[in-house]
Amino acid sequence: MEQSDGTSWMGMYCLNMLAIALELARENSAYQGVASKFLEHFVYIAHAINNLGGEGISIWDEHDGFYYDVLHLPSGRHFPLRVRSMVGLIPLFAVETLEPDIVNQLPEFKRRMQWFIDNKSELSEHICEVETPAGTRTLLSIVNAERLPKVLHYMLAESEFLSAYGIRALSRVHHYHPFLLEANGMTHRVDYEPAESSTGLFGGNSNWRGPIWFPVNFLLIESLQKFHYFFGDKFRVDFPTGSGQQKTLWDVSADISRRLSHIFLRDSTGRRAVFGDNEKFQKDGHWRDYVPFHEYFHGDTGRGVGASHQTGWTGLVAKLIEQSGE
Repeated sequence: MEQSDGTSWMGMYCLNMLAIALELARENSAYQGVASKFLEHFVYIAHAINNLGGEGISIWDEHDGFYYDVLHLPSGRHFPLRVRSMVGLIPLFAVETLEPDIVNQLPEFKRRMQWFIDNKSELSEHICEVETPAGTRTLLSIVNAERLPKVLHYMLAESEFLSAYGIRALSRVHHYHPFLLEANGMTHRVDYEPAESSTGLFGGNSNWRGPIWFPVNFLLIESLQKFHYFFGDKFRVDFPTGSGQQKTLWDVSADISRRLSHIFLRDSTGRRAVFGDNEKFQKDGHWRDYVPFHEYFHGDTGRGVGASHQTGWTGLVAKLIEQSGE
């Protein structure tokens, strides 16, 4: 399996390590070499996920404008698994900006980065530069400026990933069009399951099959903010897709933040989506203000699902409320 999500996680890891190395290099110049190595590793990973070395098939599907896992069979046959899931959105996580005031303080890192850009031109599509009053600002990203609107077209469509309560882990299109795979005499099926799983696999969690998960939603919001920081207000997308309303990526990130917050906040009728149809929690004065932090949430209704005390990641809603002003 050529994995879109696994490969993208490694790209994000390299950028995280690069950011740490650059911070350390400001105090200890020895880390400039470490930073250079992680930059180079990232660019090679970004090139691989988008091109796969010219093998004739890529994790990036140009026809659909989306990232898919690619399955290799023992027979030598290989093809993309056209499931529109979080797997295809995780490449958005791998994005980082290098500020000129930091790079200019690190001459060895700057020299090696410039050499890499000048001598590895075939890899340069994942290094984007823009001039600012302070100097050259550099964007490193798996999803480049050309492909970003194509991926967001799906992510921001209410008929696909965009729910009233955040970004679903699986496109709702699979509710009407389940993905079927015939392999080794067996039929494998992926349906849209926005809450509990229809099987006992993975502890009954439906994982990437439709619910809203806070960790990945939070990372998507951060990524949109990073892209906006580099591209600015001129870069706009249709939000929601098909609405004709052009929004900046910052505005989009703020709207998704509010959708996630509205899982917990009371609506105009006084009900909280997280409680679902549980009338005792919705109306009883002894319960209605004790809000649980569920593991994940129904992709259509926002109802809490799974463990009700997952503050380790669902508690991120506090940060979203803080920055969105609600």
